[in-house]
Amino acid sequence: MVCMIGWRTLVDRLLFKESPMPWYAWLILVVAIGSIVGGLMLLRDTANKVELTEEQRKRVAERNAEMDAKEARDR
Repeated sequence: MVCMIGWRTLVDRLLFKESPMPWYAWLILVVAIGSIVGGLMLLRDTANKVELTEEQRKRVAERNAEMDAKEARDR
């Protein structure tokens, strides 16, 4: 089909055909997606790693084990 209609006609059909959405809908969509991606990147860049002492890690592990046991009993 490309050989029969030529590359210029194909490009014109792809780039200049009528879109089902108006230009401002595309603009809103791009701004919304950009805001989400930008917010996630900002959140990632500003995140601080939490440094825990060995005692705190031990307490967290104990709490997790207790909650796992409680969930197993409740099932």
